Amino acid sequence: MRMSDIPFGTTDWSTVEPEYFPGEQGQATWRTRRFGPADNPIRVRMVEYSPGYVSDHWCEKGHILLCLEGELETTLADGRVMLLRAGMSYQVADNAEPHRSRSPNGARLFIVD
Repeated sequence: MRMSDIPFGTTDWSTVEPEYFPGEQGQATWRTRRFGPADNPIRVRMVEYSPGYVSDHWCEKGHILLCLEGELETTLADGRVMLLRAGMSYQVADNAEPHRSRSPNGARLFIVD
């Protein structure tokens, strides 16, 4: 990831308009900012998964993800399951390992991709 054309700034996440995405079960709420050049921006998100959330797709996008609250279970395409608790993170490259998320009790995440 190359970071360029980003002046210093702050974000009050409570003022960023939420977007809602239904999962196979539950809902994901995203508050998204994009930084850098328009042809290759860095997406930064504050994401909340409702209790019982199950993703409706396998994701192949790379992320750096920090679990702020709750717990997140991430299943990899090879069957491994990773559990993140508050204060834990994961990182994965684009097209490296398809993954799918679920959060039985809900979670709040900070994601850069």
